[in-house]
Amino acid sequence: MRRVTRTLEVVLHSCGPLFIALACAMTIHGSATDIRILEKAGMRNSDVVLCLVRHDSDNIAISILAKSLGAKSIIALLRKPEYAPAYKSAGVTTIISLTDLLLHQLMMEIEQPNVKSIMPLGGGKAEIYAVEVPPGAKSIGLTVREITEQRGFPQECVFVGIYHEDSDIFCIPRGDHDLKEWDTIFLVSNSQYIKPVTDILTKS
Repeated sequence: MRRVTRTLEVVLHSCGPLFIALACAMTIHGSATDIRILEKAGMRNSDVVLCLVRHDSDNIAISILAKSLGAKSIIALLRKPEYAPAYKSAGVTTIISLTDLLLHQLMMEIEQPNVKSIMPLGGGKAEIYAVEVPPGAKSIGLTVREITEQRGFPQECVFVGIYHEDSDIFCIPRGDHDLKEWDTIFLVSNSQYIKPVTDILTKS
């Protein structure tokens, strides 16, 4: 089934760049707190609505309007934690905390400098991580199967992609794929399991 993506932008001169950045998604000039604009954008009975406006009060207003128009799922960016109860009352189904995102990113940079968080999954219950294999790592030459069978490798962590720097090739890994120096490994994991996985992949 074909999905249609629409974006709303209140600043007129931003509509063009936004249209290009989102791969030609329909971009509508207007305020997302105006129910007439929302109906024009086709929000009625939409599958998912993203509320990513700068102010929490606007995100709450948009969520209430989206709910009144029958949106099935509402995802909103929470900037100030004290607004969280209001978000829930407004019918937001998934709240993404900006404070938690920044804190998590800061801790990752301090504790796991070899790991990059790519994107959250399932409302933040898991994430896609990227880990670079440095020169001299013991994991170089080992297959995915050999790595995942090692003692200490958590079952909750899954290989989802490998980018080979030397050949500029991205592949979906199978058990017999082996790791090379400077490979970037893409993993799905809970944050509590990423450290032991990173240790296995990067330690020399």
